[in-house]
Amino acid sequence: MKALVLSGGAGTRLRPITHTSAKQLVPVANKAVLFYGLESIASAGITDVGLIVGDTAAEIQDAVGDGTKFGLEITYIPQERPLGLAHAVLLARDYLGDDDFVMYLGDNFIVGGITELVEEFRGNRPDAQILLTRVQDPRSFGVAELDDRGQVIGLEEKPRHPKSDLALVGVYLFTPAIHDAVRAVTPSWRGELEITHAIQHLIDARADVRCTVIKGYWKDTGNVADMLEVNRTVLEGLARRIDGDVDDASETVGRVVVEEGARIVNSRIVGPAVVGSGTVVADSYVGPFTSIAENCRITDSELEFSIVLRDASIDGVGRIESSLIGRHVEVTPAPSVPSAHRLVLGDHSKVQIHT
Repeated sequence: MKALVLSGGAGTRLRPITHTSAKQLVPVANKAVLFYGLESIASAGITDVGLIVGDTAAEIQDAVGDGTKFGLEITYIPQERPLGLAHAVLLARDYLGDDDFVMYLGDNFIVGGITELVEEFRGNRPDAQILLTRVQDPRSFGVAELDDRGQVIGLEEKPRHPKSDLALVGVYLFTPAIHDAVRAVTPSWRGELEITHAIQHLIDARADVRCTVIKGYWKDTGNVADMLEVNRTVLEGLARRIDGDVDDASETVGRVVVEEGARIVNSRIVGPAVVGSGTVVADSYVGPFTSIAENCRITDSELEFSIVLRDASIDGVGRIESSLIGRHVEVTPAPSVPSAHRLVLGDHSKVQIHT
């Protein structure tokens, strides 16, 4: 059995972060979202992985390498434009051959991994098996309709009027039967080849399509709010570890990780929180559900429920919360006089100003 991992999307909902970084490499608890998926695949006993990559191919290849550090053998499959999940299966046809495979969206996060799902599929071997979860607003997802016996009878992609609250989680398991199905579908109104249409083709052909409704934690980390929520969830499972330097004037409370090479000076860290190697926190407060990556500097500030990427600097700005701060960012106070805001913002930025 192989895996097909999709890492070619543009990540428009995470702009401006994704103007300069792959969305799958945005860190959760200081580890890229993509890495959690690769580790889940390896834990399920799958070693051969085809990785679909797009404009950020060089960055992803630099981060993942040949897969050795995950116990995987990675084959990179380029996709010039993200034209749909079914299109990715078409591109990977030669790589997949006649093997069964799991398709995993690289920006999805599932607590507990996929081992049980893979074992269930291997035991029963239906033509396709999809993962479903209940969501409050299914209009942003592929949506499944089940009959009274719990069998899948219909799928819709981002419907205006959903027939259920069961959204497709970004993990699918297929036999080679899917290849004929993806060749049979035509582009949707979005101009994409939808995997939901291909699975619907299997359903219409009376193929064996099964579903598993999960009750555990799942998130599509496509926007800032979900990234922060996933970060919170991962940090809740943190085990306390102080490998860096914490001076006598500082205090660490609860599940705090201070990586080797980090320094905490005259500051208070309340967990769960993680401070990356080479980072200095001085005269500051870092509150729960915060992850600070490597080589950052936090000075005379308060930070809570936030993600700070590597090489960022926050100096003397009071309190920051519910924020995602990118690489090499500098956050500093504005001059008190005159009373005005001075901004340098990239395309698609979002700013909230207290007046």
